[in-house]
Amino acid sequence: MTTLGRRALLSGAAALCWLSVARAGSQAEEPLADSVRTALSAAIARADPPKLAFANLDERLAFLKWQGLMSERLKRYKSEGSTRLEFLETLWYEARRAGLEPALVLGLIQVESGFRKYAISSAGARGYMQVMPFWARLIGDGDAARLFHMQTNLRFGCVILRHYLDMERGDLFMALGRYNGSRGRAEYPQAVLANRERWKA
Repeated sequence: MTTLGRRALLSGAAALCWLSVARAGSQAEEPLADSVRTALSAAIARADPPKLAFANLDERLAFLKWQGLMSERLKRYKSEGSTRLEFLETLWYEARRAGLEPALVLGLIQVESGFRKYAISSAGARGYMQVMPFWARLIGDGDAARLFHMQTNLRFGCVILRHYLDMERGDLFMALGRYNGSRGRAEYPQAVLANRERWKA
C-alpha cells in the first residue's frame, strides 16, 4: 500500500472513530446582553408537554411517516418503542420550535451523547444534547439536575444552538463549533453534519 493510501485509510478510520464515540466539548460561558438573556430565558421558560399542531392531514401524515422511519433507526439506541416515540415527538417539537431541522438535532445528539439521557462529559455537560450546567444558572431556574429531564434538555440544547446560529449569522459550521467549544475547528462540525445525513428522512 502506498503512503497516500495509508494516509487515506488512517484518515477514514479517525473519522469513523469520531462518529462512533460520543463526544462533548465545553461550551464557553460568555457574557449575555440583558435582552439576549431575557429572550433565551423566555424561550426555555414553559415546560408544557409538546402539543403538536398540524395545518392539515398531509402534514400530520408526513410527521407520522417521519416518526415511524426514525423510530426504526433509533432502535439500536432505545429498545423500548413508546420511549422512542415520545423522544422523537419531543425532539421534533423542540427542533421545529427553535427553527432547526430535526435531522440536524438527531445528528448532534448522536455525536454529543450517543442518545444517552444521563450522559455527563468530562467538562460536566449533561444529557442528550450535553448542555453545560452554567446555562441553567444563566437562563433557567438554576437547577442543573433538570438538564437530565428529556424535554428540558432538548429545549435548552435547541435554544442554545439557535442562539449560536444567530450569533454566527446562519453559519452552521461556526455555530456547531461554538456549541461544542471548538469554534473554527473542523472535526466536530463535520461529525455532526455527517450524522445529520444518516437521520434525514
